[in-house]
Amino acid sequence: MTGTEAEILGLIAARRSRRPASDPVVLAELFRRLGMCASAEAAQTEERIWDVWMDHPHRAAAAVLDAATRDIAAKRYDIAETRLTLLLRSAPLYAEGWHKRAALYYLLGRDEECLRDIGRTLALEPRHFAAMLHFAEILLGRHANVEARYAFAAALSLHPHLPRAREVLADKA
Repeated sequence: MTGTEAEILGLIAARRSRRPASDPVVLAELFRRLGMCASAEAAQTEERIWDVWMDHPHRAAAAVLDAATRDIAAKRYDIAETRLTLLLRSAPLYAEGWHKRAALYYLLGRDEECLRDIGRTLALEPRHFAAMLHFAEILLGRHANVEARYAFAAALSLHPHLPRAREVLADKA
């Protein structure tokens, strides 16, 4: 296990004792609701969580993140990476900016860069279940199955409606 992987596992383990950087009151209520709702309502609650994560007090930063998200969807990866890197230089406390770039690196198979950005994401937003899922998938690819299962379980403890996490944890192999 690398130092970065161990650091991320530590962030995940301490998630309950750390305060998120963005709107902790609103997110706390949304996560409480997500933990108690039926599957039908889960998608709407998850969408509201993403809305909070995507928001930024400076409209320009949120607009850059939106543009980079569209670039990723359109497979304009170089443009997305440039936008996100510039965004993170000006808004280094924007957890979702770090996560979007981590997701981009994940798509590109650039695992070490992805892991660094996942670490930044989780340092700022300890409940970022999507960052935990990406981390767990990388660990599975590295045959660190015990650690991957831990990360999947942590993500599932935050968002009990994650089919991939449920699938991996149900598999006894």
